[in-house]
Amino acid sequence: MRGKFITLEGVDGAGKSTHHAWLIDHLRACGKQVVATREPGGTPLGETLRGLLLSQPMHLETEALLMFAARREHLDKVILPALERGDWVVSDRFTDASFAYQGGGRGLPPARLETLETWVQGGFQPDLTLLFDVPVEISRARLAATGHALDRFEQEQGEFFERVRQAYLQRAGQFPRRIVRIDAALPLDEITKTLEKTVSTICS
Repeated sequence: MRGKFITLEGVDGAGKSTHHAWLIDHLRACGKQVVATREPGGTPLGETLRGLLLSQPMHLETEALLMFAARREHLDKVILPALERGDWVVSDRFTDASFAYQGGGRGLPPARLETLETWVQGGFQPDLTLLFDVPVEISRARLAATGHALDRFEQEQGEFFERVRQAYLQRAGQFPRRIVRIDAALPLDEITKTLEKTVSTICS
């Protein structure tokens, strides 16, 4: 039986990493074999590209092409083989992030992203996408509180992240059966209850 593919999305500082770890533990407790991964990254080549993408200034189209190049490797080497084995794959970001960051944030026309999406993925999409949505001022405050050095994306201004957030919400409206919005401003225990309920719809 084919496994399931779950992705986590949201602006930087929305709390994805915390819930990524919880979701993996939860699925394993349900008896699932789980592959935890992330984008950009997930493969040796993908992690090398991640280092460039998060640190080096580059043309917008170069940025988008490298994101999808890393994604092609990710699909070929990690995601699709795991699903064929019957494993579940949980990824911190996938293609929705490209539409939000390179599209909404940076202004790359959606048609170009759609062309890349079709070329790299065909019709393949996640079984479930959890969109952690939080007002930008909260996400920025959370990022500042971590004290870690900010990467090239995290250093962007609030206006950039508001465009990213709105692109995510637009994407959720486009694909309501796949993308579930999670109010990430709620207390942690309430978010966990929502996640348990949401994941139970496919965790059978």
